[in-house]
Amino acid sequence: MNLLTASREGKLRLFQNVIILALAGLLIFYHLTMLRDLAMGNGLSSDTTYNAIQGALRLAIVASLTAVVLGKRIALAAMWLSIGSLIATHYWAHFGGLPVDFTAGRHPLSYLKGLIIPSIITTAFLYRRD
Repeated sequence: MNLLTASREGKLRLFQNVIILALAGLLIFYHLTMLRDLAMGNGLSSDTTYNAIQGALRLAIVASLTAVVLGKRIALAAMWLSIGSLIATHYWAHFGGLPVDFTAGRHPLSYLKGLIIPSIITTAFLYRRD
């Protein structure tokens, strides 16, 4: 490996790390904002059980994304589990008749867009060179 090749790999790794940090930071900020809203009584539903589950899942998402930023490989599985569970609760609200506003006029497949950013994070994480 020559200096030019090492330089390119260094820049690629830096770019991948910036992508992970930026996207994970965006999701962490979003979910912390949602947790703040839940704590202030602005829940998604009048069903306290649903709000409690949403809060726990969002907390798990924040914790797993923080671990992903720190480079823990096991955190990817935790991130996917928590985000997948959050999407499942959105389907529960959509098809379960829960009193929430965010389901009005939404197509059931629209909840899957929540998988886009985690897919990019996972790709950037797994294709970093050690």
